[in-house]
Amino acid sequence: MAKNQKDMSKEARISREERLLKRRYKEMPKDAQAMYSGLIRRAAYMRVTLEDYEAYLDENGSVEMFSQSEKLEPYERERPVARLYNSMNKNYQSIMKLLNDALPEPMAADKADEILRFAAGAKK
Repeated sequence: MAKNQKDMSKEARISREERLLKRRYKEMPKDAQAMYSGLIRRAAYMRVTLEDYEAYLDENGSVEMFSQSEKLEPYERERPVARLYNSMNKNYQSIMKLLNDALPEPMAADKADEILRFAAGAKK
């Protein structure tokens, strides 16, 4: 996450991402824009939340020591945030595919490449 984004509230970051997405998908037919506005809002929320999860996992790792009680030996387990991240990332990619599929054909290929770069870990 960029330094200037760390200073922004989550809601401000979501609003910023939503504006960016609306700009990216402005070539979408007008009737589709209205229909997909909820997906754009969800995608913005997911993108910001995924960035927060990534920062947490970068700082704390994707596994932790855990024990059911003080009497049992701790064992290594996946952090719940790691599972949430994986699930949300999959859903985010599905939403982005739906949005890309609503674009005119040549633009959809460009946006699909952008999603693949994000999924591969490239920054915006």
